Amino acid sequence: MRKVFVVVSALSLAAFALQFVFAAVGAFTKPAGDGAYALHSVTGMAVIPVLSLLTVLFAALAKAPGRLVGLAALPLGLVVVQALLAALANGATDAAGASTPFGLTIAGLHAVNGIVAVHVVVNVLRGARQLARPEPAVTAPAAVREQEPA
Repeated sequence: MRKVFVVVSALSLAAFALQFVFAAVGAFTKPAGDGAYALHSVTGMAVIPVLSLLTVLFAALAKAPGRLVGLAALPLGLVVVQALLAALANGATDAAGASTPFGLTIAGLHAVNGIVAVHVVVNVLRGARQLARPEPAVTAPAAVREQEPA
């Protein structure tokens, strides 16, 4: 289970990294239409939550320490915060539908929260890798070993 925990953690990190690519695709799509952020939305609202749940599940099955299981669950909460920030930023427009300074500030927080989420997932992957490392063989100290007859 520990190796599966590593694999799912790595897939989660890859999905989070792709989120930045998909956000850039949306930002640079000309003309920007309703579908410009489709990949970003699907990944953030479906793929990442599923991978996050699987990460928590495999962390628990791998008998990871409670702190690591909790850290594995944190991206789920950060995804909820992401959705709230995106909705608030999109709703903070003027009468003509243009962005407001408040909305742009909230959009900036959306990006910062994404960076925080990536750091959390990196630490989960580090913890999963450390947990999956084979434990070194324990040898008895020289004084305790039986001496062979001469």
